[in-house]
Amino acid sequence: MSAFSTIGLTGRNNKEIVDSLHAVISFLEDNVDINIVLDVNIADLLQEKDYPVSPIEKLAEQCDLVIVVGGDGSLLQVASMLAEHDLPVIGINRGKLGFLTDILPDEIESTLEQVLGGEYKIESRYLIDLFIGEKQDYLGSALNDVVLHPGKAVQMIEFALYIDQEFVYNQASDGLIVATPTGSTAYAMSAGGPIMHPALDAMVLVPINPHSLSSRPIVIDSNSELTLVVGDRHHIMPQLSCDGAMSHPCTPGDRITIRKKKEQLKIVHPGDYDYYETCRSKLGWSYRPTNS
Repeated sequence: MSAFSTIGLTGRNNKEIVDSLHAVISFLEDNVDINIVLDVNIADLLQEKDYPVSPIEKLAEQCDLVIVVGGDGSLLQVASMLAEHDLPVIGINRGKLGFLTDILPDEIESTLEQVLGGEYKIESRYLIDLFIGEKQDYLGSALNDVVLHPGKAVQMIEFALYIDQEFVYNQASDGLIVATPTGSTAYAMSAGGPIMHPALDAMVLVPINPHSLSSRPIVIDSNSELTLVVGDRHHIMPQLSCDGAMSHPCTPGDRITIRKKKEQLKIVHPGDYDYYETCRSKLGWSYRPTNS
């Protein structure tokens, strides 16, 4: 008997994923002990299917496992909520990269057969919470990264950085990326940050185009509390984002606090999952061009 008796299905509302949704449901329907609940966001893509429909928050209260069909962005959108419900998730990749949604469409049946048969790994990934102001008003959570940036225009901003109340530096740059190990292969990597293994209990601070040749990424303990104090430079109103999905304006003097979220996200992988194989395939490691 599978450890998962009720499975929720969510994803991006896009007709491109319909065939994968049908493949998942077709497999689950053959397992008579599995109950299926659909996220209301994708229900109109499956109008011919008569299954219970719930908002994603209510769906999480009913399920033992959630399957996300889409790209990494689809999983990032629900990561915080799933973590807060201690609900494991598995991702079917219909995006471009797929570091988090690592199951290919043609692997759906074989992978789900492994998982429902008990051949799987559960990997915990931590998130970071974002707060602003002296009262630390909660703004959001990120599985990949929190970014302080100038907004639409490419302009230099100024800010001060403190780690556990200790002053680190004042910086003039295009911003700062605060990334988890999960996010180290995303925007932080593009900005020159290191790749960190997901098991590391660390986070990395990556300056964006710093106005100093000596400003380099810093890897710190993930249990550290970060404070950013926004400076006043040419009346620029910097922006804050969580996993690229939120934009919150800042004003000079604003105090931004970032710290590890208490709850962690549980990602389900098939039993033969290999992180370094994922890096090889997604990042083109060991690629050698052939002579024509």
